[in-house]
Order: sequence, then C-alpha cells, then structure tokens
Amino acid sequence: MQSKVRASAIAGLILAATLAGGCTVRPMLATTATTFGGEQAAALPSVSIAEVNTRYGQEVRNHLIFLLNGGAGQPANPAYRLNLNVTRSVVSAVQVQSGGVHEPTAGSVQMTGRYTLVDAATGKTVATGTQQATASFDRPQQEFAVVRAERDAENRAARELAEFIRLSLAQDFVRISGQ
Repeated sequence: MQSKVRASAIAGLILAATLAGGCTVRPMLATTATTFGGEQAAALPSVSIAEVNTRYGQEVRNHLIFLLNGGAGQPANPAYRLNLNVTRSVVSAVQVQSGGVHEPTAGSVQMTGRYTLVDAATGKTVATGTQQATASFDRPQQEFAVVRAERDAENRAARELAEFIRLSLAQDFVRISGQ
C-alpha cells in the first residue's frame, strides 16, 4: 500500500514537472528585466504621443498618456513618437414605432484609432495598427439628455480604445524586440 502511494506521488511530481516545463506563457508587460517582457514594458513609457485635433481624439490621447506612463505625463526624451488618428461615428441601434413615426431609442458610438509608431532617432515607421471600440447609450426624448448620453458613451469608447491601443503597442514592442 505504501509503495502505491509513493509511486503515485512520484508520478504526480513527474507529471507536474512535465507540464511546467512545457509552459510557454510569458508575461508581455513584466516589469523586471530578468523576466520575459522587461524590455517591452520599459519601451512603453518612452513613447510620446503627437497632438490630435478633436475632442474625442484628445480623450483617447489623454488616457493613452496615462496608461503608458502611469500618470507621469509625456517623456522628456522619447525614443518613439506615436501619431494618432481617431475617427468616430454615431448610429441608431434601436428604433421604436410610436404613432406611425420611427423614433430612435438607443444608439452607439464607434471609435476607430489608427496609429503609426515612429522611431524618434531615425524617423522610420516601426509599427502601424488600427483598433476599434464601441459604446452604447440610450436616447431619451429630452434633447440635452441625448447629447449628454452620447458624450458619456464617447468618453467610455475613448477609454476603451486607449486600452486597446496600449495592448497593441505592447504587442508591437514584443514583435520589434524579437527581430
């Protein structure tokens, strides 16, 4: 009986060691240089984001600056420059017929962010990408409430788009460092 328990324990240890040895998952945004991803995580705060010309683009830019630099603002000597182009569209998602007239009662804001990552020293484009985010909102009958609900949805989509772009940049840095 004792030998069966010992054999089962040894088999369990061998199985655990085999599974752990075959694991290929690595943290993409690790903070120490001794783990995989340290160089990529160090590159994110070295990205400067160019000015944008719309309110919703500025929302995305502000969130992205915060996400990349942990609230520290733009880097003094950036290694990379990010050119950002944000577009948005608003669509009616649901229409309800009342009194023979179709009235929209829900909408959604869709934001698309296209970016180009440029090496500041050489001026070469090192990565490009496109990300999208969508946020829904209700359309009440009061006009100001519709404007405010649309603005809130715009802000939510901007936050989400900034997070998607940050993750995409991290993936770009993993790819760049692997070359």
